[in-house]
Amino acid sequence: MLSPRAPAPIPRRRLLSISAPSPGRISIGDSNRISFSRGGEKKRGRISSADTPARMATDSGSALTKLAPLEAILFDIDGTLCDSDPIHFCAFRELLQQIGFNDGIPITEEFYSANISGGHNDDLARSLFPDMDHDKAMQFMDDKEAFFRKLAPGRLKAVDGLHDLCRWIEGYNLKRAAVTNAPRANAELMLSLLGLTDFFPVLVIGSECDRAKPFPDPYLKALELIGASPDHTFIFEDSASGIRAGVAAGVPVVGLTTRNPAKALSDAGASLLVNDFQDPKLLSVLEELKPVTENGQA
Repeated sequence: MLSPRAPAPIPRRRLLSISAPSPGRISIGDSNRISFSRGGEKKRGRISSADTPARMATDSGSALTKLAPLEAILFDIDGTLCDSDPIHFCAFRELLQQIGFNDGIPITEEFYSANISGGHNDDLARSLFPDMDHDKAMQFMDDKEAFFRKLAPGRLKAVDGLHDLCRWIEGYNLKRAAVTNAPRANAELMLSLLGLTDFFPVLVIGSECDRAKPFPDPYLKALELIGASPDHTFIFEDSASGIRAGVAAGVPVVGLTTRNPAKALSDAGASLLVNDFQDPKLLSVLEELKPVTENGQA
């Protein structure tokens, strides 16, 4: 029986059940114009209780406004395009319990967030099972990913505002790529379930690069494949590991507080923190960055 002891967990927001997108938020319209409230009109996009004055003061996004004219946007997948962590947590919890991990005591959400979320499978196999043959540990990771793919259909939901943002990106003919540490089978399934298979001309898999995130290699490869400059590109990420990869690649990163705490993302180097793709702070930055022309035409 495997019985490693969990380190003292870092406080994390609890992993809630996946729900449908919230209605009535500020959105990016089909006309490619970002809609904002005027004058004293109450904004539909709400600032959450997590937006403390200290946090908002660091979320100016000034590093992003220097990117104009915007050329490209790169996206992580897990936790960025979709809130997939609850599904991964369920898969890990059940399979780890089956093999007697931690004396058969189910892992907690806090343990998952502190020790698993955002990690690359090869690294996780070593950290979770330091005394196990690595091939056997990797077989466990493969089984877990297969279980995730079984659970995902019908449960995977897009982060709020994602599809409006994708239409805006298409309208301005911006370059884009999906860059992930997830196995290719997972990544392709998630993009398919989100209806984004055709949206991304390039999909970069961390394990297919020389080094996965938190190293910059996957993002550097994406920039090369789409022919984009880091001086006119930014990244969407939800994990500290992914943010460190983007920063190391020399590209500003927008951190989504989908599951991980704002401080961890800020400490990793995020230039801006947002709740989702409808966050007024993000929409304000996009308004400043939008290209002069639409659909590549004057």
